[in-house]
Formats: sequence, C-alpha cells, structure tokens
Amino acid sequence: MSDALLLLPDFLLILVGFLICRYTALNRPVWESAERLVYYLLFPVLLFNSIIRTPLDPSSTTQLAIGGILTCATGVALAYALRRLPGVDPLAHASGAQCAFRFNSFIALAVAERLQGSQGVAWVALLVALNVPLCNVAAVWPLARHGGHGYLKELSRNPLILATVTGLLCNVAGLKFPEPVALTLNRIGQASLPLGLMAVGAGLRLGALREWPRLAAGFMAIRHFILPLVALGLGALLHLSPEQRLLLLMFAALPTASSAYVLAARMGGRADFVAGLITLSTLIGMFSLPLWLLLKPS
Repeated sequence: MSDALLLLPDFLLILVGFLICRYTALNRPVWESAERLVYYLLFPVLLFNSIIRTPLDPSSTTQLAIGGILTCATGVALAYALRRLPGVDPLAHASGAQCAFRFNSFIALAVAERLQGSQGVAWVALLVALNVPLCNVAAVWPLARHGGHGYLKELSRNPLILATVTGLLCNVAGLKFPEPVALTLNRIGQASLPLGLMAVGAGLRLGALREWPRLAAGFMAIRHFILPLVALGLGALLHLSPEQRLLLLMFAALPTASSAYVLAARMGGRADFVAGLITLSTLIGMFSLPLWLLLKPS
C-alpha cells in the first residue's frame, strides 16, 4: 500500500470528527471537553508510556535526535523572524508563531506506526520527547511576554512537558511497572490517537485568517515547505539510515499541533487566528505530507 493510502485512515478520522461536530448533537461543547481530556490526560499518558518503553540507545538515535532538534529550532528562528515584517500585529504574531514549528503528535505517532511499526513509534516518541519541551518553551515565550503571564509558571504546568520529563527520568532510573499497570497505561494512551484525530477534525475552522493573510502564509510556508526541505538536508548531512531519514522527513512535514489553540486561548492570545491556522495547516498536510513521503529518502 502506498504511503498516501497508509495515511488515509488517519485523515478519515479527522473528517469523521468534522462531520460529527457539524451535523450531529455531538457539537462543539462536547469536543471541547474531549480536547481537554486528550490534552491533559490521554496524550500525556501515551507520551509518558512511549518514552518509558523506548530504549535510550545513543549509538543509534543520537543523529536522529540532533536532526529533529535542529529542524524544530530552525522553525522557531524563522517564525520569530516574521515579527520584523512591516505591519505585523504583535499579538497575532505571538499567538500564531507556534503554528510554524509545533507539530501534531497524534498524527506523528499514528503515521509512524503505519510506516514502520513499533520501531517507527519508538523513534518518533524520541523526537516528540526531545522537541515537545523546545516547542512549548518557544510557544509560551512570546505569549507570556506579550500578555504579562508568568513564563515559568506556564511551563511548569504544561502536561506535555511534565509527561516528557517524568518519562525520561523514569526511563533513566529503569522503572518498570507491573503488567496490569503497564497494560492499563497502554490502553489509556492508545485511546488518545483516534480521539485526538477526531478532535482535530471537530475544531476545523478558518475564520480570522483573512485579517492577517501574509502572516498566515509565512507561518504555513515554514511549516509545510521550508522545514521538510531542512529535514531532507539534515538527513543527508547526518548520514541517517533510509528509515530514519523517512521518519525525520515525516516529522518535519506534519500539520501543526491542535493544542496550539488551547494555549492561545488560555494565555489571552488571538485564539480565533490560531484556530484558522490549525485548520489550514491540517488541510494542507492532508495533501503535502503524502507528497513529501513519496520522495522516499535512500
């Protein structure tokens, strides 16, 4: 089956979420609760469980880790640079910059499993573990600076950062759970993938993009064009295996994180603008991600 068809079930789940939200009694308030459940419980458990079960083998993953960090750091630098363009609204930029470098971890893990099975999930879990703190710090900083929020306070209570740090500490300590506990954590985490993808679909809306079209175009160009090119270059420069190069390319070409809306809304940013960026990024990603994967690095 081609990579495009491998991605089809995940994008169909997004479509199902959109249709259910728009045309049934399970409307937006229901999905807002579902988003909070995924963001604050299900996905942190999946992230924690994936990290704690992933062997930390520096000899085989160091170069991949470096590639992932450099890719995200490039996105952060480029997104921040857009603030210097003439006529850019500071609050809109502070709210939307995160959409240029954050990534949808639900789609990442689902696609990794379809592409390369458990090994792909382990590698992507490593990329997520290393880059979630980087991306969340970079996302919170401009919003905290603009809105006067406590920067360290926001970071200290971010569920994805907490799950990442806890998972890494438990992994290093060699912590193992009894089988019933491990199985329960695994089932809780697995529930986050279909529900998270459907929640992405339920939140699709364009709205405020018309207010800052150039800024939106800049963010989307970074997310869906520049970062995949960076990943291709880094994969070759770091001499990654073909399998790891493909995973890094997929990671770089992901749609932006649906949780970006939650962060912008909670910190007083332009949540409507971020919702539009998430929608546009998801729609672009449905077509661009399979196209990037057709390159099949070798």
